[in-house]
Amino acid sequence: MEEVIKIKGGNLLEGNIRVSGAKNATVALIPAAVLAHNKVTIVGIPNISDVRSLKEILEYMNIKVTTPSLDAIVIDPAEMINKPLIIDAVSKLRASYYFMGALLGKYKHVTIRMPGGCNLGPRPIDLHLKGFEALGAKVEYRDDNYILTADELIGTRIYLDFASVGATINIIMAAVYAKGETVIENAAREPEIIDCITLLNEMGANIRGGGTSRIIIEGVEKLDGCFHEIIPDRIEAGTYIILAAAMGKDVTIENVIPYHLDSLISKLKEIGVDIETDYDKVHIKRNEHQLTKTNIKTMPYPGFATDLQAPLTALLTQAIGNSVITETIYVARFKHCEQLNKMGANIIVASPSATIVGPTKLIGTDVSATDLRCGAALVIAGLIAQGTTTIHDIYHIDRGYEDIVSKLSDLGADIHREIID
Repeated sequence: MEEVIKIKGGNLLEGNIRVSGAKNATVALIPAAVLAHNKVTIVGIPNISDVRSLKEILEYMNIKVTTPSLDAIVIDPAEMINKPLIIDAVSKLRASYYFMGALLGKYKHVTIRMPGGCNLGPRPIDLHLKGFEALGAKVEYRDDNYILTADELIGTRIYLDFASVGATINIIMAAVYAKGETVIENAAREPEIIDCITLLNEMGANIRGGGTSRIIIEGVEKLDGCFHEIIPDRIEAGTYIILAAAMGKDVTIENVIPYHLDSLISKLKEIGVDIETDYDKVHIKRNEHQLTKTNIKTMPYPGFATDLQAPLTALLTQAIGNSVITETIYVARFKHCEQLNKMGANIIVASPSATIVGPTKLIGTDVSATDLRCGAALVIAGLIAQGTTTIHDIYHIDRGYEDIVSKLSDLGADIHREIID
């Protein structure tokens, strides 16, 4: 028995769709909350499976977790126990590595299983570990577990070889309790990092430079609880913007911070999408003119997001000419291309690039969501395609998109979940 998503393509979409809280911020904010010594309340939490995995890890460490509403979580680490994190929930979720920095910072000791997540090719955590070592930690790897220990953590200057989001956040969390000043050079600049810094500062940390390539952390002795609202999910927003560009008649995407998506919006305008932005929303109307080709190169923020290249690939199958997407972040992030080709796309992959020959007619068939953003691309392709598309392995989609079926149904999509043998 398997649950799948089935989509009958061809329906034009109309109406409003609201974006949930940022998944990539949430998976960092929840581990960051354990650095406090009393209750942290976070609102805007998306209802996704990654959050459920994080709650399981918190409860395993004897942290009291309550959910006063569907989009709120209260984390109380008052009776927290620093247990070895070798449970299955860690293996399901790559972002569980944020517990490395949080627990090392708070307890100076952490044992954690190798984190899991989507298979996007090599995603080493060397920069995280080098940062911990620079702060004074000893790193060992035994029996598929990382063991990090330190007598004390001392602030220092850390230069990142590349602007890694995960390493930036992890080093910040380890450094908040370190003695003295820590400076991270070539830090990542993503909005999710700013959101994490905002939470930590609300808890009593002293962190400056969020959103720039130089972040300064002055160590403090104690962090307290706070109330925090998560920023909107720019990747979910971008996915729905691309989806509306593909099949929207008149669609408004709400709860958006448009400047977080400048690189996407400018590209969509370039290829001929009728798109307008407001303070907290994006409006797209049906354009009867054929979309035109473009070239994309994924880059760290504020460049074009790697998480949006798969959804955009689905749209570009409908554009005139040969579009080229070059992936500079995750070299193996082209598995969606094989699935789209099953539907009639003509995509030639020569890593680190893919050439999308368009336009092509897409035909519904059986496909598999090989990872989270591949799943998003297949949903978009299914809405475009003639006939019925059946998407397998939808647990990947559920990791990052809250209520995607009901949200799209409300816009007029013919989409539903179904249990099959």
